Amino acid sequence: MERRRFLRDASYATGMMLAPSPLKDFALASNSSATAHVAFVKTTDRAAGVRRALDLLNVKPFQGKDLFLKPNFNSADATPGSTHQDTLVALIRQLKARGAGPLTIGDRSGMGKTREVMESKQIFKIATELGARVVVFDELRAEDWEQIKPSDSHWQQGFALPRLVRNAGGIVQTCCLKTHRYGGHFTLSLKNSVGLAAKFVPGQPYNYMQELHGSPHQRHMIAEINSAYRPDLIVLDGVEAFATGGPDTGKLVQANVVLAGTDRVAIDAVGVALLRYFGTTPEVSRGTIFEQEQLARAVELHLGVSRSEHIELLTGDRDSAEYAKQIRSILDGETNLN
Repeated sequence: MERRRFLRDASYATGMMLAPSPLKDFALASNSSATAHVAFVKTTDRAAGVRRALDLLNVKPFQGKDLFLKPNFNSADATPGSTHQDTLVALIRQLKARGAGPLTIGDRSGMGKTREVMESKQIFKIATELGARVVVFDELRAEDWEQIKPSDSHWQQGFALPRLVRNAGGIVQTCCLKTHRYGGHFTLSLKNSVGLAAKFVPGQPYNYMQELHGSPHQRHMIAEINSAYRPDLIVLDGVEAFATGGPDTGKLVQANVVLAGTDRVAIDAVGVALLRYFGTTPEVSRGTIFEQEQLARAVELHLGVSRSEHIELLTGDRDSAEYAKQIRSILDGETNLN
């Protein structure tokens, strides 16, 4: 069987694959007309799905890079409320198999104390067994945070990201597939980056997350956090998804998919199409996919592709190809199938 099945012919040269990470300034040079490859694997086996997706994407060796790995540990709720341990373990093993050097796992929970969330998810045990380091962002010192004040953003005082993330040799993130009932509308790869940003910087009284969640510009601000770094790899675990509700609980559907890519806009556009396929919230269903505010602002910031036809879905088997064809029709026609 053909190892790659291209669902759309492409005449563009990809400039998005494994771009250097991170950039030290706010503006990112990104070609919004380049083709973004998204591996699309239909599966109920997370470990196999991660491996197959990375093979389809033809991820190059990391050649000893020290990688920072951002999961979704917003809470300790069962997947898709948070990253599944099987997904995390499989991803770490695949990164190591591709020559990754030191691995650091880090996050900040929004619905619980981060250390307690990580303990509940057995992350310290997993990291010890696999030779990775864990950093609890809540416990960082003031000097460990870097203040980022872009001139053109909706953040009143800018936002702060850990220096260890900004200085990492590469950044990998793994996100879930779900909606967000607290104003984000959906929480995929762009929204997963909120866990990188500080709620408080030690010694400062300002509550950045209070500003975010109280702002009418919340979805724009989510995209703006992403301008502070560029990922080398994104893996979306959509084996299970919340079609409504979220981020901790919601209407559970068996989406049976793992996605991988390097373009956050492309990953999230495919994710929104998947949510629409299963019947989602009015907010996520409204308008065209690229009119969703998180995506529209990300496109303005040149964080990824600007049109659905610049997304190419890669599959390696008939079941995945047939499933991807249905999602492709939603991407292209901007309509719901259900």
